[in-house]
Amino acid sequence: MKTFIIAAISLDGFIAKNAEDTSTSWTSGADKKFFMERTKQSGVVIMGSTTYSTIGRPLKDRLNIVYSSKITNLEGVELTMKKPADLLSDLETRGYKEVAICGGASIYTMFLEANLVDTLYLTIEPKLFGKGVSLLNKLTNVSLTLATTKHLSKDVLLLEYKVDRSHP
Repeated sequence: MKTFIIAAISLDGFIAKNAEDTSTSWTSGADKKFFMERTKQSGVVIMGSTTYSTIGRPLKDRLNIVYSSKITNLEGVELTMKKPADLLSDLETRGYKEVAICGGASIYTMFLEANLVDTLYLTIEPKLFGKGVSLLNKLTNVSLTLATTKHLSKDVLLLEYKVDRSHP
């Protein structure tokens, strides 16, 4: 099962201005377009409940899975508290071959710590927050190799990193 993280980050490495910031208004149209196209290709999006509330609705043409211990029912969404490896195994038995991990920091960290992520797609937005929510919510030791760089627009850069899973 191919598993990738997809995130927009500020130039100083934050995915949000603060924990209460549930806005994606700071991300570019180019990032939003890449996100929609790439996650549709995968067919499955996995996210935490805060990220889901930021989006506000299930993403069309994708299986939407939300990690939550508080929410008990969301129309058009599968809720889970499974361990990442168990969830991916279940998805694989259902015929899925690729999943997108869409955030937030605790979900990114959980899948990286389980050594299940193959690729990171990071859109670098031309913003500086000074402080905010980091990509990960605790220190992990993950080795990456830059695979590609691409300008999504004049000021927005997409970095694709491959994860070295041989060194968990």
